[in-house]
Amino acid sequence: MTVTADEPKVDLQLTCAAPGLPDSRHLSAWLALACDAIGRDRRIEVSIRIVDEEESRRLNRDFRSRDRPTNVLSFPSGLENLAGLPADDARFLGDLVICAPVVAEEAAAQGKAAQAHWQHLVLHGFLHLNGYDHETDEQAHLMEGIETRLMVAQGLPDPYKDPISN
Repeated sequence: MTVTADEPKVDLQLTCAAPGLPDSRHLSAWLALACDAIGRDRRIEVSIRIVDEEESRRLNRDFRSRDRPTNVLSFPSGLENLAGLPADDARFLGDLVICAPVVAEEAAAQGKAAQAHWQHLVLHGFLHLNGYDHETDEQAHLMEGIETRLMVAQGLPDPYKDPISN
């Protein structure tokens, strides 16, 4: 899997060690698929920080008032539409913070392949960076539909179906 000039740029920050972490090439490829799914130009940049439970908990508490670690947090930059940037420059969408231990625990508990769960959470966070949300039933239906279609198109299971009960 080779990243080309028209692929999203990923600034990968690993702050913890865990088995099976995706690399920059996989992350960029997943973001490219997500761009295509919503009709977005691939010339973007996303910072992806993979953290432990302590950092995830602190960020979730400080920014969402939820005192527990979570799987993915999205921090949109609001900078991608700045005037005066060259047209061919990548647009910085923002930061994704993904908690490796939570991802591993969720994948195991839900009977999902870890790599598929990573891909789903990167897609989920990317959609948040692009203004998608799931606060209402209508928003959730739209966002989950995009996620499901993209995952299934990649030969992966529907992330919202329980594989343990199937």
